[in-house]
Amino acid sequence: MTAVQELRIISLIASSTETLYRLGLLDKIIGRSHECDYPASVLDLPVCTSPKFEVDGTSYEIDQKVKALVQEGLSVYRVDAEKIKSLNPTHIVTQIQCEVCAVSEKDVVDACSLTLGENVKIISLKPDCFTDILSDIDTLGIELNIEQRGLDLIGEITEKIESLHRQCQSFKLASEKTPSIACIEWIDPLMAAGNWVPELIEFACGQNLFGEAGKHSPWMNMSDLVNSDPDVVLVTPCGFDINRTMSEMHLLLDNDQFKSMSCVKNKRVYVADGNQYFNRPGPRIVESMQMIAEMLYPENYSSGLKDSGFIQI
Repeated sequence: MTAVQELRIISLIASSTETLYRLGLLDKIIGRSHECDYPASVLDLPVCTSPKFEVDGTSYEIDQKVKALVQEGLSVYRVDAEKIKSLNPTHIVTQIQCEVCAVSEKDVVDACSLTLGENVKIISLKPDCFTDILSDIDTLGIELNIEQRGLDLIGEITEKIESLHRQCQSFKLASEKTPSIACIEWIDPLMAAGNWVPELIEFACGQNLFGEAGKHSPWMNMSDLVNSDPDVVLVTPCGFDINRTMSEMHLLLDNDQFKSMSCVKNKRVYVADGNQYFNRPGPRIVESMQMIAEMLYPENYSSGLKDSGFIQI
């Protein structure tokens, strides 16, 4: 296998860039996707991808543009094959979990099949659920010949998750109630969070009301949300930071049905940075769970991320 010092990695997923950083391979990353932004030093790397539509639109506009591309059987992203070839990578990290959320293996193969050398290894990750996130770390460790580093990072993440779970169990026992939460992953149209988020809620001893672990995020409607009467609502749109989400929160906060919910009246509506945390299946999944724990048990736990990772409405 390729020795660590010889690695030349192009990471086309924001979460894998973070994982490579935590695995001590930041200096081996030679190119990135347009979405890779953490740690900040990766912003200086060559960008090898771009979206095929204007991403500064509203959530409704983005949804319509994505659906139009998918309906025509087109990819949502462009891959710069010439740029990738010029960087002479040994490995390209991509994913096969969702062709809408990030650059996929198909995008890379379709764009680069004629330009990639035979020795370039494509590593495809598939983080459908929490266990998959850990498995993907293991895969990177094995493929990049640093297996023990991967196992160490998996152990670190698992230990933190299990420790917080035990704390939340004591909070739940003391409160004699399992607080319910509705996690919204897209505002217009409404979409609930799926994949690993329902598991994070379960680990934090909350009752998840929408979305299933290991399955793609489902569409939802306002009536179902209101009728579920959640104790907490978390709004964390895919790819949006807090400020961008706040620019569209009027769509919910001005809705009479939404305003009728007890969680709105009790000021238990939260907006989180979905781009950096909840929608990014990497090591900072721990911080996502920590924020959920604080939202569910605010009198018992502080994540230290309020006003940076999430805000209370």
